[in-house]
Amino acid sequence: MDEDRDSRRRAWCVALVLRHAPQHIAADLLRRLDPATRDHLCRDERLPACAVTLLVRDGTDRDRHFVARNPYVRGRPLPGLPGPARYAARRTPDALLPLLRARLGRDPADAPLSTRELIALLRAHGTHHPRVPLDILALAAAPDPEELAAAHLRRPLPPGAVEALLMRGELPRETVRALLETAGTDAYGRNWHRPAVRAVRMGLLTPAELAGCLAPAHRTLLLCRPTGIRGLRWNLSEEAELRAAAARELAPLGDDPRLWAELLRQAPAFPGTLGALADGVAHGALPAPPPGPPVPGLAEAVRAMAPAPVEPVGDVERELALASLAVPMETVEEDIRWVRDCLDRGLLTGTDVIRHKLPACWALDEDHWLGDVDHPDRYDRPEAVLAARAEAGRLFALALGQDAQAWWRVARTLPDFAGTLPHLLLRVTDGDSVSKRP
Repeated sequence: MDEDRDSRRRAWCVALVLRHAPQHIAADLLRRLDPATRDHLCRDERLPACAVTLLVRDGTDRDRHFVARNPYVRGRPLPGLPGPARYAARRTPDALLPLLRARLGRDPADAPLSTRELIALLRAHGTHHPRVPLDILALAAAPDPEELAAAHLRRPLPPGAVEALLMRGELPRETVRALLETAGTDAYGRNWHRPAVRAVRMGLLTPAELAGCLAPAHRTLLLCRPTGIRGLRWNLSEEAELRAAAARELAPLGDDPRLWAELLRQAPAFPGTLGALADGVAHGALPAPPPGPPVPGLAEAVRAMAPAPVEPVGDVERELALASLAVPMETVEEDIRWVRDCLDRGLLTGTDVIRHKLPACWALDEDHWLGDVDHPDRYDRPEAVLAARAEAGRLFALALGQDAQAWWRVARTLPDFAGTLPHLLLRVTDGDSVSKRP
């Protein structure tokens, strides 16, 4: 019983660390887990999107078995959830067939659709939503992925058609990346974001892979900002993961406000990925951008990603609020009420919680300072959650970098560590591990 409880607690802490680990580090941590901890991790409610994709894509059948039954994993092509097998059983509605016959000039039942015919139908019927494109893909057809990608790069397919292909097409990863590029189009419809969200939800790409391949760069930045739209969109945890991945792409800019201002100036016309844009801005290698209208929401997105200014210090109430993070109240409920009140009054931010709350595992888990939620969208303090995730990611990157062994020591030490997260990172990087685990 004690061993099972220890495995569950380790899995909880590993899931918290995986939120902030680069993808190759996350894959390394997953390989190091013992079977019992790995089983509990697959069922943990804090399992991040990147880890879910890695476990489904590269893990064992046992991993997929437990992830498939995790009620907190949404939208992946797993047993009982929407996926390629479900869409393969779809039938084209009879009411749609006359329209398709008129556009094709023949009966679709006479012969399988060629890739060119399929592309023409998807362009005509895939403007907003994937429902009709999914009906079209239910017809007999064997599209060539390379031809699909080439046609999309010449002139992007509508977002509804791209989303349907991701849901139904079982395409190679290279084709998925190509279908998400929208360079050369000034406007891409109000649902332009849906294919990117669907690619992550279907487990086709991790947030890090999405941030590294999506072009043009300004659309990657726009994906990182809260939109307030209804329908398919990021939940709060996915948004935080994508912001962390984009922050790694933007690392060459550092804290220099001039470089961030230049990023905003260059982004609207830059056709490449976010990483290429950041490198070009950091090295001063980009020519002056052509004049053009501003991209709605882009300035807000850049501000959300830029390093936040240091908060003023010295206010007595704020100092008392910071000190209170190290002294838990008598009950968890009272502690949560106090932290929420301090957040509402502006005395504390999510950044402060990560820096000063102890133990570190409670600071990394928002349930311990905002209260339990039954859905990843329902935190009523989203700004505090996003600020806390961003600060934790910054501290992890600054202290651990690309050292997989150091990340593993943090994950192994976190369950038993009583201090703050900065203290934990300092102890681990100084080589003075407080963990006695083998």
